[in-house]
Amino acid sequence: MIKSSLRMLAAVAALSVAIPAAYAANPEVGGAPMYENKNIVENAVNSKDHTTLVAAVKAAGLVETLQGKGPFTVFAPTNEAFAALPAGTVDNLLKPENKEQLTKVLTCHVVGAEAMSSAVAKMIKDDGGKHAIKTLGGCTITAEEKGGKITLTDENGGVATVTIADVKQSNGVIHVIDHVLLPKM
Repeated sequence: MIKSSLRMLAAVAALSVAIPAAYAANPEVGGAPMYENKNIVENAVNSKDHTTLVAAVKAAGLVETLQGKGPFTVFAPTNEAFAALPAGTVDNLLKPENKEQLTKVLTCHVVGAEAMSSAVAKMIKDDGGKHAIKTLGGCTITAEEKGGKITLTDENGGVATVTIADVKQSNGVIHVIDHVLLPKM
């Protein structure tokens, strides 16, 4: 009886260590926790690294869409990524008369499916090293794996690297990137 109780206790202890590893918490983004039970917009507004993206999503009128059921995969450029664009680009895109162009840029960062990094890596491998991804904005971005990281190349040859992958949301997943993906205009 004591031996079986000890074995049971050992099994429970082993499971208590294994279960948290299998259900690891989302990474923090921009110094803020990201909650799986919140949607893309609810989480993004808390990231200090994504204030420009949030402002752009609001200006483009995409808040309701990205709060929707999804699933979505969002490649989320940081403030630094937006700051690396030519001077005046962000201010120009945020003007009401440029809403259509801003919407195109933003929706070229969104895919209408949930794609965790392991799935993207598998697609890259299955396609011989490169995988074309069609975005909701009608853009095609090309995913590759370089040095153990996933990179995305836009239609103009600009390359973004996924810096934080697999940030789970209630309506999809966010992958933080270090470059703004631009459509052919």
